[in-house]
Amino acid sequence: MKLGIVGLPNVGKSTLFNAITGTGNAQAANYPFCTIEPNTGVVAVPDERLDQLVEVWQPAKVTPAVVEFVDIAGLVKGASEGAGLGNKFLGHIRECDAIVHVVRCFDDDNIIHVVEDAAKPEAVDPDGDIECIDMELILADLEHVQNRLNRIMKTAKSGNKDAKAQVAWLEPLSKHLGEGKSARTFPALNEESQAALLREMGLLSAKPIIYACNMDDDGVADPEANDYYQIVKARAQAEGAQVIPICARTEEDLAGMDEDERVMFMEELGLSDSGLNRLIKASYALLGLISFLTDGKKECRAWTIRKGTKAPQAAGKIHSDFERGFIRAQVIAFDTLRDCGFDYAAVKAKGLQRTEGKEYVVKDGDIIEFLFNV
Repeated sequence: MKLGIVGLPNVGKSTLFNAITGTGNAQAANYPFCTIEPNTGVVAVPDERLDQLVEVWQPAKVTPAVVEFVDIAGLVKGASEGAGLGNKFLGHIRECDAIVHVVRCFDDDNIIHVVEDAAKPEAVDPDGDIECIDMELILADLEHVQNRLNRIMKTAKSGNKDAKAQVAWLEPLSKHLGEGKSARTFPALNEESQAALLREMGLLSAKPIIYACNMDDDGVADPEANDYYQIVKARAQAEGAQVIPICARTEEDLAGMDEDERVMFMEELGLSDSGLNRLIKASYALLGLISFLTDGKKECRAWTIRKGTKAPQAAGKIHSDFERGFIRAQVIAFDTLRDCGFDYAAVKAKGLQRTEGKEYVVKDGDIIEFLFNV
């Protein structure tokens, strides 16, 4: 799964990407379009459950769940019409499953704030900045929908029922976008065929979103006292989106420290958990993903599946033979194992290891052993 990091130029996207990936391979500088080609990094999803299993087993190999992040260059007003390097960057967003929208929530006269023209620095305005990016995504979607509508109407006029059905919902969708509303807020589609077509169209403003409020150290220590953060938070709540306060520069510094230094530094800042951990976990959840676990001396591993996945399909994540020859799953809930002091014999003696069949829907944190025969 892939998440695109977007925002206006110079809001901290590349700095945040460097911190997330811990690689420092995204160029970060104080001028627009510093990033031209998207940087890509695959990062581990923090999972305390996997960490505890590793402590128990001391395995030869540890494999966490992962999420892919893409650092996409700064968009500017007019991007949907090609301003800046807009059309190219919009194409990069279309390839992503969800969006992390970085919003500047601090003042600094030494960092240019660009909205439309790099020669005209503007005041920090989180609501206006979000509106600017949203509108470019909406305008790009509107053009995309109208082009498709024009093509499909020709077929609909010939009496094709499928084409007529598409026109019936593409027309109100076009009107919705034309009113400056994102596809995310378009009334839910009831038919799976329509939902599938919407996914296939890859509408930018339909993608789920997290707002990452990039703040200074004082702001991130007490985000509720930051007026900019409150503006973004209110907008996120109205949209049903998530919002994460973060200081990209501090997180980049933390990424370069060893564990003891990191803990000490976070204590000095009054932080109990890094903004990155919260952002990565929130991104994972945003995509409707959960993890089930397998454990042992050879390997402890977190496997990524979508919520609602049944046991045979989860088994198929390990190997196609597991799904094809699925017999049953031996399941221990992580909380059950933890409450038993990670004593597997005690779990089994109490009858707390469950045997589940083909209709079992895997839960987040299930520790599973699959039995199969091919």
